[in-house]
Amino acid sequence: MHEHPTPPLSRWLVLLMAFATGVAVASNYYNQPLLQTLADEFGLSYARAGTLVTTAQVSYALGLILLVPLDDLLERRGLIVGMTLLVAAGLLLSACAPSFAVLLLGTALAGAFSSVAQVLVPFAATLAAPAERGRVIGTLMSGLLLGILLARTVAGSLSELGSWRGVYFLAAAAMTATALALWFALPCYRHPERLGYPRLLASVFVLFREEPELRLYTLLGGLTFALFAMLWTPLAFLLSAEPYGYSDGVIGLFGIVGAVGALAASLAGRLADRGRAAQAITLGLALLALSWLPLGFAGGSLAALLVGVVLLDLAVQLTHVSNMNQVYRLRPEARSRINAGYMAGYFVGGALGSLSSAALYEAFGWRGVCAAGAALGVVALGIWLALGRRGAAPAAVVRD
Repeated sequence: MHEHPTPPLSRWLVLLMAFATGVAVASNYYNQPLLQTLADEFGLSYARAGTLVTTAQVSYALGLILLVPLDDLLERRGLIVGMTLLVAAGLLLSACAPSFAVLLLGTALAGAFSSVAQVLVPFAATLAAPAERGRVIGTLMSGLLLGILLARTVAGSLSELGSWRGVYFLAAAAMTATALALWFALPCYRHPERLGYPRLLASVFVLFREEPELRLYTLLGGLTFALFAMLWTPLAFLLSAEPYGYSDGVIGLFGIVGAVGALAASLAGRLADRGRAAQAITLGLALLALSWLPLGFAGGSLAALLVGVVLLDLAVQLTHVSNMNQVYRLRPEARSRINAGYMAGYFVGGALGSLSSAALYEAFGWRGVCAAGAALGVVALGIWLALGRRGAAPAAVVRD
């Protein structure tokens, strides 16, 4: 057992951790291209089916608050492997679900423990040398984004070939294999700080009180992911209806289009290493607001939809990775707890975006969703320009 693990972080280990991050967080997104199929099978309204997405994101946020701080208390390799196996258990429960209530339970279990992704990210940041930290974080966030987006492609294709239950069976097997790989590859590591669990949880809220930048970046992160969810949650309903009438498999292919956004994660990491995170956030939020213009025409134009999806996913990742690099520099000794607080706010925003977009789609259709998304994007950009840009310190200035 080492307080500071050796040898240093290698590229193949970064890639393995990025893959593990992606497959873990993917567990929350297999349901999105299947929402129409699940609504038909269980006799659900659009809004009720959308609660499946909301449940995944709320449980993920709870996992961030209640489980992720444990990595400052427990040995990290064991914690990561244990959480990964519990994700597999939740997916298996979903695969066998005889009712929508049991499916929700399996989704909640997998969602809570898939927060292991946010144990892996700060662990990688801890293992990385300061000069390469931005690149390492960007690589893991690329894996996370690919997991979110390609989960849709995999789920849609497997559902088309077999059934939606097969999606969850295969995902459970993948998580089990990932747990084994992590057990053999990760170094043992225990945080040198010894706090009791109640003090660990309380310290997350203390950090919010003491660090105004953490509050700002968490607010921006929540708004960013709310906009991401407002696109992807009702998209299955749009694409399964006229004039598209697409199947689950075709709907899932849109995840490949969105995966272009993974390029922005790597770019944002490199900009952060050069001290240009503030400029990246400004650009990301501006693109995030503008992306809803082509999306507003997506009800009748596939080209407009594709342009809007690419722009929005690029903008989300550019903003999010830049945010993370900014908050990680605040308190290196409390990086996991800072990450837990930031990501909890991020996924609470996503849950609210999912819930509101499903209701907006049912009440006002696709144009109503896009109008709300554009307005929220302008609000996020306005908050940053008013409160954040002038006071943002370069992410390259690290307090290690």
